Amino acid sequence: MRAFFAEYPAGEGAPIAVVIPAYNEEPTVASVVNGIPREIGGRAVEVIVVIDGSDDRTAEEARAAGALVCDVPINRGQGLILMLGYWLAFKRGAEFIATTDADGQYDETEFDRVLEPILSGRADFVNGSRRLGTELTTDPVRHAGVIFFGGLMSLLLRQRITDPASGIRAFRTIVTRTVKLEQVQYQTSELLIATAMNGFKVVEVATTMRDRPEGATLTKKGPNLLYGMRFARAILLTFLRELKRKRRRSGAPGRASS
Repeated sequence: MRAFFAEYPAGEGAPIAVVIPAYNEEPTVASVVNGIPREIGGRAVEVIVVIDGSDDRTAEEARAAGALVCDVPINRGQGLILMLGYWLAFKRGAEFIATTDADGQYDETEFDRVLEPILSGRADFVNGSRRLGTELTTDPVRHAGVIFFGGLMSLLLRQRITDPASGIRAFRTIVTRTVKLEQVQYQTSELLIATAMNGFKVVEVATTMRDRPEGATLTKKGPNLLYGMRFARAILLTFLRELKRKRRRSGAPGRASS
């Protein structure tokens, strides 16, 4: 991290940081970076691209498009790369963090909509939802999975969640300094569940999800069944972990007073 902060000093960042994990996304990363507004709600925006051990020109393309680039030489998994991105944004001084994917499936012009509930003080965490908005993907199994896991997460959290695997989202930086994050790969569900169960206000807004553009890398999530099993495991483990922590916190005063 010394090289990153030598190039981009700590404490000198924009109020809003858009963190993008990227693994071999040379064909698409520049267009994603270029599509992100550099000002939202009157606040400056900077883009931090964290490279997850790519062996192509993803880093060079991202840097040429104006992003701040942290080039991790070894593939670590999206969850760990996102955690690193959150920490870099925090150290740079960001008050708000947003995320998107580097493959061009999300519409970067929708960040105004995603950040508005947070900037206006109505939410701490905003989840983009293809089901509330527009889903242009063509995989019926993945579509069914979003519905199923959205229902499961809604049941566990007692709050309607329509898109538990959205890559476009925004939250106050304090969220990442409060919740526990440990998932190497499936951090979208972990962050959403942990945020809601730690008392932060979570809302969803309509967003767009497209098929991967021509030239984008194929999905790295594996076969649908295996991905679904791992995603379910991440949801349940996170929920049980947070439930145990919540009970421990609520039980502490009672034990102390007995």
